[in-house]
Amino acid sequence: MRVCVIGGGGREHALAWAADRWGHDVVVTRGNPGIPWSTKREPLDIDADLYVIGPDQPLADGMADRLREAGKVVFGPSADGARLEASKAWMKEVLTSAGVPTARHESFTSLGPAEAFLRELPGPYVVKTDYLALGKGVLVTPDLDEAVADARTKLATGAIVVEEHLSGPEVSLFAVCDGERAVALAPCQDHKRVGDGDTGPNTGGMGAYSPVPFFSPPLADQAMQTCVLPTLEALRAAGVDYRGVLYCGLMLTDDGPKVIEFNVRFGDPECQVLMPRFTSDPMQLLLEAAEGRLASTPTFDDRAAVTVVLASEGYPASARTGDKILGLDDLAGMDDVLVFNAGVGPDSTTAGGRVLNVTATGPTVTAARDRAYEAVARISWPGMHFRHDIAAAPEGRPGS
Repeated sequence: MRVCVIGGGGREHALAWAADRWGHDVVVTRGNPGIPWSTKREPLDIDADLYVIGPDQPLADGMADRLREAGKVVFGPSADGARLEASKAWMKEVLTSAGVPTARHESFTSLGPAEAFLRELPGPYVVKTDYLALGKGVLVTPDLDEAVADARTKLATGAIVVEEHLSGPEVSLFAVCDGERAVALAPCQDHKRVGDGDTGPNTGGMGAYSPVPFFSPPLADQAMQTCVLPTLEALRAAGVDYRGVLYCGLMLTDDGPKVIEFNVRFGDPECQVLMPRFTSDPMQLLLEAAEGRLASTPTFDDRAAVTVVLASEGYPASARTGDKILGLDDLAGMDDVLVFNAGVGPDSTTAGGRVLNVTATGPTVTAARDRAYEAVARISWPGMHFRHDIAAAPEGRPGS
């Protein structure tokens, strides 16, 4: 099977690596100089059996629609389904109509009502942009004045959602959907904040691990029954033929799993720990979903995977680029280590905020974590930074 992966980050490198691992012919558009299957050709100019769209923006812009109109088989929702991520306000409407447990919330287009609602909440306070913000449009703060100021800033560029803060461990649950049916993948947990101990601003993701020891199969099944399947049914009732990933961000509260948000694509960097754990062909699963005939049950290795993101100086506020990446050759002989290239430019230089995703596998989360950091220690460039506590507390780290 020929697979066309659309995108150019670490997630897309992981998807392409998985396709190649299972013997498929792969092309990545437009990729980056660190992804070996990259091409500058446009997706519509590429002949493939399956098109897998990685990032959220192309989905929101209707790329899946254009490919399907051209007769292509696409894994990724059309623009109407992508609204689930492109508009947090609409997502909340869908969850409410479906009876899916989520935080108390309201949407706003002006400051006065937003501030009044914030003052009703006990805190901490959560303020989100309504639109796509590359994983960085969320403020969580115990300071009411900071929340009001953030609401004012965000409202200058669009609507916002304000919601109560939920407490508990946070888990990422991915479900592959074919429009009617859905099947869960192995759960993951990611680390969004830039600093150790879940400090500093939110980022696109600084690391992830899988499996999640405290997220039991019965709990995962409960989340599928109460969160994922009702959402898929509500989308279908709204006329949305959703074929792609439903990325369910869950908070495991004392009252059970509650949805923090839904995204419409594989998480980044969660995809980088999911793909190495597959013991069944993930591309076959995605093809079935894209064709509306989901039948396979995915299987996963008992071994754990941990990904540590290496970022450029200034990330997430900005990103210094053009620095030479050193030490990659030293990783060539390391067993159980993969490097997925995210923001990599020509001649192994930095070309983005999140530059490399160092992924390691091992018999336990702790062993995989140790191996990942052993590999990280061999890599350097000026200003490189990363978190030192990825997967450090897999027994139940609170959501950040």
